[in-house]
Amino acid sequence: PRLGWTEEAMIAGSKDVGVSPSIVGSFSRKEAALVEYFMDDCLQLLIDRVASGLDLQNLIPSERVSKLVRIRLEMQIPYMSKWPQALSIQAHPVNVPTSFKQRAMLVDEIWHTVGDGASDLDWYVKRTVLGGVYSTTEIYMLTDNSPEYRDTWAFLDDRVKDAFDLKKSIQEAKYFAQDIGAGVGKSFQGLMNGVMQTMSTRGGRSSAF
Repeated sequence: PRLGWTEEAMIAGSKDVGVSPSIVGSFSRKEAALVEYFMDDCLQLLIDRVASGLDLQNLIPSERVSKLVRIRLEMQIPYMSKWPQALSIQAHPVNVPTSFKQRAMLVDEIWHTVGDGASDLDWYVKRTVLGGVYSTTEIYMLTDNSPEYRDTWAFLDDRVKDAFDLKKSIQEAKYFAQDIGAGVGKSFQGLMNGVMQTMSTRGGRSSAF
């Protein structure tokens, strides 16, 4: 965490595992490759956690979604001080396609685990909405100073409950698509400002996002 998502961190990591630091030169997108590896690793950890017997049976669907998103976001806590840097790397135009793909895979895995069998338009709406819930909770988490991120988890629960209102979900999916179109290609700060402004204008904690 101290070195952040940098080439220096990759060099230090190679030394820790007894590999020549020269191997870092084989990565053309060094910082991006590091973040993408972390994202893939976290997804696999989530899949393994579910496969090992994570108890979701006694939870209603919205609670299952909240629990899975929380488990995934908790994996970022040790790196929280450097996570804005990771988001900035992901928001770079060159890295956006892979970033979107990884988040789409995460969202799809969560819905699959919850037991969602939606198809056609409903399938896309649900995944778009959950992607918005995940991303805004992730950003909210960056400025949360409450004990053990208590406010973040309350924020997440509220967003998920709202997202299960289908009519609101469809409308919010349209909003989120507009936000993505406006955000791609902007700086990380601009993207964050856009999301936070969207949250504010739609009623803050009372909106689906």
